Amino acid sequence: MTDPTTLPAALVRTVSPRLAEAELTFLDREPLDADRAAVQHAGYVDLLRRLGHDVVRVPDAPEHPDGTFVEDAVVVVDDLAVLTRPGAESRRGEVAGVEQVVRSLGLRTATVAAPATLDGGDVLQVGRHVFVGLGGRTTPGAVEQLRALLAPLGRTVVGVPVTGCLHLKTGATALPDGTVVAVAGWLATDRFATAGLRVVEAPETAGADLLLSGDRVVLSASAPRTADLVRSLGFEAHPVEIDELEKAECGVTCLSVLVPR
Repeated sequence: MTDPTTLPAALVRTVSPRLAEAELTFLDREPLDADRAAVQHAGYVDLLRRLGHDVVRVPDAPEHPDGTFVEDAVVVVDDLAVLTRPGAESRRGEVAGVEQVVRSLGLRTATVAAPATLDGGDVLQVGRHVFVGLGGRTTPGAVEQLRALLAPLGRTVVGVPVTGCLHLKTGATALPDGTVVAVAGWLATDRFATAGLRVVEAPETAGADLLLSGDRVVLSASAPRTADLVRSLGFEAHPVEIDELEKAECGVTCLSVLVPR
């Protein structure tokens, strides 16, 4: 049973009214209702609160269509916040507001240096392993910088080629026991197996993006068969409606950054 007093705080940022202009890579653009997306985002935040997370608001950034995908702006490992340099140049202005908040929480900070680029959505932490997706948004230079920054924290950084989706965590995340749930055709799942982790296929592509709340699992309501899989493996599944946000290549991990107390 998860002890709420040990749960990390959750950094979130409201939905921009310009969400329909968000960067797209693998999806075709379709009509997107930013107001409906904002309602779904509020439901997501409410779920985090009900699960016991303290919610910390990052300053609004209405000028940034992708700003609500706050995960991409920072990677938090223990007491270190690594401020990213997003792969899409249009998103680099999103980082300043996040930096302000992580500093106010007392975290140490480091910054990914140019010309390397890193999106937080490409960083999956499983135990002492930190897997970093190498696709369209994150470069090998950023992997090397993370390796140097995280080695003193006892982390092993592993690059994972990603070819079929936007970010690593679009196509693979892990359950509380370290089992990786992935879309095998989208990325090099052998990197997880080499690290000694079990890999299972996500029943739906939307089910590969899972957010852990202690020993509970938050996932998109678009993935009911994945929810059944999660329950069959002994974990609570908490589906949340984000289908409007998914039109902008969003998953449940994109919408928050979990910061240890």
